[in-house]
Amino acid sequence: MTVTLGEFADHVVIVGSGLAGLMTALTLAPQPVVIVTRAALGAESSSAWAQGGIAAALGSDDSTGLHLADTLAAGDGLCDAQAAAAIVAEGPAVIAALEREGVDFDRAANGQRALGLEAAHSRRRIVHSAGDGSGAAIVNALVRAVSTTPSIKILEGAEARAILMGDEAVAGLLLSVGGNSAVIRTSKVVLATGGLGGLYDATTNPVLNVGQGIALAARAGAMLADMEFVQFHPTGLDSARRPLALISEAVRGEGALLVNDRGDRFMADVAGAELAPRDVVARAISAELSQGRRVYLDARQALGSRFASRFPTIHQICRVAAIDPGRDLIPVRPAAHYHMGGVATDLRARSSVAGLWVVGEAASTGLHGANRLASNSLLEAAVMGLRAGEDIAGVISRPTAVSVSCDHHLKPAADIAAVRSIVSRQLGVLRSAGGLQAAVTALLPLAESAGMRSDPAIVALLIAVSAMLRTESRGAHARTDFPLKHESAERRRLTLSDALDIARATTHSFARSA
Repeated sequence: MTVTLGEFADHVVIVGSGLAGLMTALTLAPQPVVIVTRAALGAESSSAWAQGGIAAALGSDDSTGLHLADTLAAGDGLCDAQAAAAIVAEGPAVIAALEREGVDFDRAANGQRALGLEAAHSRRRIVHSAGDGSGAAIVNALVRAVSTTPSIKILEGAEARAILMGDEAVAGLLLSVGGNSAVIRTSKVVLATGGLGGLYDATTNPVLNVGQGIALAARAGAMLADMEFVQFHPTGLDSARRPLALISEAVRGEGALLVNDRGDRFMADVAGAELAPRDVVARAISAELSQGRRVYLDARQALGSRFASRFPTIHQICRVAAIDPGRDLIPVRPAAHYHMGGVATDLRARSSVAGLWVVGEAASTGLHGANRLASNSLLEAAVMGLRAGEDIAGVISRPTAVSVSCDHHLKPAADIAAVRSIVSRQLGVLRSAGGLQAAVTALLPLAESAGMRSDPAIVALLIAVSAMLRTESRGAHARTDFPLKHESAERRRLTLSDALDIARATTHSFARSA
């Protein structure tokens, strides 16, 4: 029997407790908020794993105009320029806001904020906290702030299973709490559920992050955007560990080089070399690996004995794998790292569904275009968390009428093994028509089922259909059969219904031609 959690009625419900969700909750105070999270507050978020910092134009030689130019260049023609300009412009202010919430950013010897350099940035503009432990330091500070804010309640050990609708607007949220179904009546839901890297075998994300927010929003009828664009971080530590440990771009920013097992520096003649945009570096490494070679990051000359003090977290990760990064070559390979697509939102974080806001990696604001610029993700999460909170605070709650009965059956928890195999084979760094058609054909029956694989399969199918429709190579989306870019760039928006119709037509056509 489904129970109603009456103590949370008419609260703003935030699903997820990474940077974006925590910022939304803090901005809404003193309005009543409940944060729904599967694990302990902040524990299962990609934000907390981030080694890079936050990009913001703070240097005397920098400007928001330069930051915007770098963002648009990395986005390979697909950024929403208006959204990008608005979010980038708020970089300095959001750093100040985070400091007010207790985040302690690293300082240089002169007392000014220390600014790092990462790939495709034309200036040093990356602010860190606790060196390469920035994500954890930022999230921990916000967790402390949330924990001492009386208006914010925490519901741990709960998983969102469905957005309940009434009169074409949000009316509640169905949860699994301790294996039992429960409902919160609310007209305001914020999805801050993170990305979908867990759909891939090789990922730097928490393995349970499989696009849950996208699936929730898609089933509620929300418009989705740019689903084909999955960024692969070029330098995951090549090991048996899952998820793969990340070797931050900042290591290359300090001068580390990429070499293959023959000692060739294969990025030397590429524009930007080791600091080229991530999609360029990931494809280059994939090309080396496809020829049976291994690829390494060589920090011996650039950092040597300074590695441990400059990158203590990465140093420890390497030592666990029996590698001394100051003296040894570091084996690397691309790993699914960030999803540029997601639930389409405006600059207030509103989706196309009334009463549903989406922030952080689960959203697609248009900032990142076809390829995210390094350290713009935490920037977007913080900025859009603030914007969402400010917008929701001005929206009057609507009366909700959710029928709470035994009809709200819980589906079994997601089983992603079969989906992960398909996604890893066919939706990786390099894609082709044959592989994409095979993925759509295999994923469609899983997405249409009522079984454990349906939600992950829905998210994977949205990626596959969008990738199949994009007959070009742009940013993080590379087609071996369409290696060139179209003259004009267009973002693609579609609903789950659209994707299912396209998938059914494709599968029918594929079956007839087989």
